[in-house]
Amino acid sequence: MTRIILRGCNGKMGTVVTQMAEEDDAVDIVAGIDIGKGSERKYPVFYSFEQCNVDADVIIDFSSPVNVREMLDYAVKKGIGAVICTTGFSKEDQKLIEDASKSVPILRSANMSMGINLIMKLVKQAAQVLADSGFDIEIVEKHHNKKVDAPSGTALAIADSINEAMNNRYEYVYNRTDIRAPRVKNELGISAIRGGTIVGEHEIIFAGIDEVIEIKHTAYSKAIFAKGAIQAAKFIAGKPPGMYNMNDVIG
Repeated sequence: MTRIILRGCNGKMGTVVTQMAEEDDAVDIVAGIDIGKGSERKYPVFYSFEQCNVDADVIIDFSSPVNVREMLDYAVKKGIGAVICTTGFSKEDQKLIEDASKSVPILRSANMSMGINLIMKLVKQAAQVLADSGFDIEIVEKHHNKKVDAPSGTALAIADSINEAMNNRYEYVYNRTDIRAPRVKNELGISAIRGGTIVGEHEIIFAGIDEVIEIKHTAYSKAIFAKGAIQAAKFIAGKPPGMYNMNDVIG
């Protein structure tokens, strides 16, 4: 049984993780951390890690970058790992995370979906085969109309995966409105669409001469991210110190 402390337990994702964990006999959320009020939980909820007196194996963080130092200090003090699903960290925060990983296992990912992380591996292989054969690469991502950032962190992570596989040859182009010139070989286009209640859709297009290959992932609910986080928590509990990602989980 993997014992979990859930940071951000009263948020939307915290609620989904709580529901998913109740259906998984291999995990147990033993405590929550949240500064906001939420629905009544079956586990104790604390305002801060300083108040938490519950033993656990791993922390799942679905909150915000605020007070990340407190969480990391707690993890190091207790000798437990952390699955960090939050984004938007400053360079200083990232340094804190890297320093903590020298003492405890830390898993970070721009997207906790198992499918998205598999796609990141697939697009690397596809780029290595297709790019030198004249295929252009474009990424189109779609999200709900409440999402404030564009392009999505996942779209950028996919682009970075491709670029890493191709020795960083590509320059990202986000807006062609003011460009009056043919597409050049080292461009990687990234487009964002916002509308309705789209949970998340990412399409990677490899466009060649007389043929097009598309790799696509569609998220129909937030449950896929919760499931991935729980799988990551099971994986990282008891692991040696270091930085891990979802590729380590899916193998």
